[in-house]
Amino acid sequence: MKLSSKSLALAALLSYNVDAFVSPQQSRTSTALAGYGIGSWNKSSPAGGAAVATPTRMPWDDVNETNKVAKTDAFEKAPAVKKSYGLGSWSKTATPGGSGPAAATSTKVTPLPASIHAGVLSGQAQIDLLDHAKENGYAIPAVNCVSSSGINACLEAAARNDSPVIIQFSSGGSQFYAGKGLDNTDFAAAIDGAISGAFHVRTLAKRYGVPVILHTDHCAKKLLPWIDGLLEASENYYAMNGEPLFSSHMIDLSEEPLEENLEICKDYLARFAKIGMVLEMELGITGGEEDGVNNEDVPLEDLYSKPEEINQVYETLTPISDMFTVAAAFGNVHGVYSPGNVKLEPKILSRAQSYISEKLGYGAPVDGKPVKFVFHGGSGSDVTDIQEAIGYGVIKMNIDTDTQWSYWDGINQYSKKNYDYLQGQIGNPEGPEKPNKKYYDPRECMRAAETATVDRLDQCFADLLCTNICGGALSPSPRGKSIGGLPV
Repeated sequence: MKLSSKSLALAALLSYNVDAFVSPQQSRTSTALAGYGIGSWNKSSPAGGAAVATPTRMPWDDVNETNKVAKTDAFEKAPAVKKSYGLGSWSKTATPGGSGPAAATSTKVTPLPASIHAGVLSGQAQIDLLDHAKENGYAIPAVNCVSSSGINACLEAAARNDSPVIIQFSSGGSQFYAGKGLDNTDFAAAIDGAISGAFHVRTLAKRYGVPVILHTDHCAKKLLPWIDGLLEASENYYAMNGEPLFSSHMIDLSEEPLEENLEICKDYLARFAKIGMVLEMELGITGGEEDGVNNEDVPLEDLYSKPEEINQVYETLTPISDMFTVAAAFGNVHGVYSPGNVKLEPKILSRAQSYISEKLGYGAPVDGKPVKFVFHGGSGSDVTDIQEAIGYGVIKMNIDTDTQWSYWDGINQYSKKNYDYLQGQIGNPEGPEKPNKKYYDPRECMRAAETATVDRLDQCFADLLCTNICGGALSPSPRGKSIGGLPV
């Protein structure tokens, strides 16, 4: 049997991944494929895993090995074929530096999937948003917050940029949110602080009219009791509201042996997936220091993940659920550094995507990016390196150091501007009896901090190519009798 070049190209496109049409987890799969004349399509569920679409018979089943090679070659022409079959306008562009497979990039951001709404996302809606980011070449800012004021600045910046945002809490930040005066034995204050912050986000996110992923940051092995408390809260919330309290959690076991890292992550992912939560795991070590975790003196080789290791993560976790992301190390470091002093190697991500795609063969996604990567330790990174990493599948970038500075600098500049009015409750250049209450009202300096942070986040959204993502399609919700599952 000999196929025409056009048939081979279409066959290559379809066999590379049915996700080009519909996610295997969505019930529309058979309808979509039948609409393209592909015939019968069955759903089968591997033991312990999610349902996976498997074809009963495809046009290339009896293509010989020679034609299979031709089919692979034809895949290089797939975007043009995809366009000719009415599947959208796409262009093939070589990845920066010429390394890795050519990436499909959209000429404009496609509309958000219908599942995505204003407010906190979880389950399929969250996966749809992360997939949309990967497919459209942008990364979502993930901002560490330690107060309601910081949360409000993030929501304001997201609304101003008409784009999604990730709000996240660290263990230390969560404890601070609860109040440093509280006893933190067994992480009690950190658990309560994170839950309090989560309810704050849920109460207001819809009002700002933006999609929000509610996340927690680095959780090393010694901090797992903190996550256990939050997971229990999400399971209870799910029982009452049909969704988890949090969208996702990060389990950072990068300092542990890889096998132990994966065994623990497997257990958590199985539990997360039952209630629609995403697991973020870390592979390799992010250098520098943040929130009491100091990796400034780790061996250089530990700052770079290997494709084989990333593939091991993919092969281990995928049978359980596809609801995971990977924080791979490619030279990134926490902390503050002058621009250009951080030596990133984004092509590590490209090589990993190519390695895994080769392993998957015809089951690899069309875009050649099976893994959703997250980017830690971006301060001081060159914007071109950041955007190159986005092209290799980075869909989230953590932001902490820069917004810490912007928040402080807003207060600092306010203090300098109003110095003569902040030296006492009474007495200023306008007269010795003039009151200064309106200047030392904490709302004034805090609002200056928020404004400075919103301005800094504007730059982050632009650098991550994450602007006007919602396309004006999501509107702020009016206050109702129940907001974000709260009994109000």
